[in-house]
Amino acid sequence: MRLVIAHCSAQYDGRLSAHLPPATRLLVFKADGSVLIHSDGGSYKPLNWMSPPCSVHENPDGGEHGMGEFVVTNKAGEVLTITIHECHSDSTHELGQDPGLIKDGVEAHLQKLLAENLGALGDGYSLIRREYPTAIGPVDLLVKDPQGSTVAIEIKRRGEIDGVEQLTRYLELLNRDPLIAPVAGVFAAQEIKPQARTLATDRGIVCLTLDYEAMKGTDDSSSRLF
Repeated sequence: MRLVIAHCSAQYDGRLSAHLPPATRLLVFKADGSVLIHSDGGSYKPLNWMSPPCSVHENPDGGEHGMGEFVVTNKAGEVLTITIHECHSDSTHELGQDPGLIKDGVEAHLQKLLAENLGALGDGYSLIRREYPTAIGPVDLLVKDPQGSTVAIEIKRRGEIDGVEQLTRYLELLNRDPLIAPVAGVFAAQEIKPQARTLATDRGIVCLTLDYEAMKGTDDSSSRLF
């Protein structure tokens, strides 16, 4: 990856025309062929960019305007011309292969942790199966309550109305099976939106807020002030 901090301007010519007047910016030339122009604001989004594959032609001693210049062309023939008025920094770094983002707290993690910690539901619950199959997809957890009745649990990171609707459809199918009916429902999430909670309660579905850190054993909720 090459990083250039420079006082520069840029002209894009393609499906439309766009111009960046002179200012100090960060230019990023990535190994995959992409080129990005960043300012010191605007969060993660670049001011302008070219997606790969594209070619970069550098005129270090002067382009059309007598200054340093990068001409970036993509496969559609669009051109981004970056004119360097003053270069403050120019460095190249070999980053190597990236393993990718490993997400923590996704629904699969929550499902596994709740299956291993059914005490979050109360005493006396036992697991029947994770990913219990139905004709429209698997229910996250199917369990038995202390009285021996069946409970279907749908797990989300953020509980919204569509999750309640999903669980409702599962319950309609599961309650047609005389071997496990009647089946009650629990809607479990780290955060449950008020509208989703209202809809679930109206349909007789219990809402359960999951404390992911406590379930992992990395946080003791009893020691918190709030």
